[in-house]
Amino acid sequence: MSLSTPTRIERDSLGELEVPAAAYYGIQTARAVQNFPISGWGPFPELVTATVQIKKAAAISNSMLGALDPRIAGAIEAAADEVLGGSLKNQFVVDPFQAGAGTSHNMNVNEVLANRAAELLGGQKGAYDIVHPNDHVNMAQSTNDVFPTAIRLAALELADSLVQELDGLSRSLGKKAAEFDGIVKSGRTHLQDAVPIRLGQEFGAYASSVGSNSRRVATAAVELAEVGLGGTAVGTGLNAPAGYRELVVNELSRIARRRLRPADNYFEAMQSMGPLAALSGALKIAAVDIVRIANDIRLLSSGPNTGLAEIKLPSVQPGSSIMPGKVNPVMAEMTTMVCFQVIGNDSTITLAAQAGQLELNVMMPVIAFDLLMSLRILKNGVRAFRERLVEGITADHERCRWFVEHSTALVTALNPRLGYDRAAEIAKRAIAAGKTIREGMVDFSLLPADEIASLMDTRAMTESPDTPLPRKD
Repeated sequence: MSLSTPTRIERDSLGELEVPAAAYYGIQTARAVQNFPISGWGPFPELVTATVQIKKAAAISNSMLGALDPRIAGAIEAAADEVLGGSLKNQFVVDPFQAGAGTSHNMNVNEVLANRAAELLGGQKGAYDIVHPNDHVNMAQSTNDVFPTAIRLAALELADSLVQELDGLSRSLGKKAAEFDGIVKSGRTHLQDAVPIRLGQEFGAYASSVGSNSRRVATAAVELAEVGLGGTAVGTGLNAPAGYRELVVNELSRIARRRLRPADNYFEAMQSMGPLAALSGALKIAAVDIVRIANDIRLLSSGPNTGLAEIKLPSVQPGSSIMPGKVNPVMAEMTTMVCFQVIGNDSTITLAAQAGQLELNVMMPVIAFDLLMSLRILKNGVRAFRERLVEGITADHERCRWFVEHSTALVTALNPRLGYDRAAEIAKRAIAAGKTIREGMVDFSLLPADEIASLMDTRAMTESPDTPLPRKD
């Protein structure tokens, strides 16, 4: 810190250290700032909010059970409300890459609330004889039950928003499916001509896929509502008063406005990061599908003159610093990069989740950081993808029609009538003559004209035998 910055001296079991006089955090946070100058980033706001909510619930519960002086509990609650209302956000300064298990983050919150509570009681920052970070703010708690509970709360908050955005994207793709339902185009498998499909059917599949992923994420998030708060250090609940476990979860549910439930097994809740890994896995699957959809959209819009160009994307910015007039599918590119990050984060979370030993997984900080990052960037990426790209997609009817009419795969419709081998020979002859399959059939006089017209009805080729064809009046 600058030589001109006023400081105060604080003490802990390791000795003395200068802390900025204006800081609401204390010596343990200051040590963490010195020890972990890693990324330059701070904690996710959702993680801070969740941790402060836990501290508020604990203070109320301890006071109700007679373990904490109501005056001190009231000051902690008031300090927590200030933070939850938006104050002191710049006081949460510990790097995400920090001491194992999240102890530094937990103590950062403890110290901020203790110092602010002391002020509210007429004391000064650092006056821990009034409100102590460990003895009062951290009463009946351990980092080991607080931090995993905070991750779950923060992830639930972001998962709700992500599910809303995935649902919104699914609806927008569904609207495009309806809008494009009448457009028959060439299907493609192996990037080669395949039998016809409607553009609306392609977009309907995208909508269904995103909807399935929304439900998968929502289902995975449900398990996070089970929390091990009250297990303290190893799951036994040592130093927590009788009745605390159920009461603190009820209070936290009220404060966070969520239906939380105590863990069935507090030891497992502390040891296993399975529910967090499961949610990350659901995010990875969503990212995989969204990459596929974004890449399809890039391919379908390729051109405008030398690609497929069956659809046109909104122009949101110039695409080249050297080629005038070039416009690129930047929103699809951004979304793909977001999804790659989510997939990479899942690998980190998987490694970290299996790296716990015995009663604790000390890799929780990186799990928290990567999971909350994935939830946030996927939510924001999906929203931008929908608003800036999907909702503005238009289709080129004529180009789709031209491609489907010139697809050699139309010959597939002749299989039931002429057999595979003869149909293949017709395709070869048509290609050699530079004709479409329809033209070849007519020119080669292989079947009556009305039967050719029926067999070459491309719209009918896109209908399932179980789907009634529209009436022709």
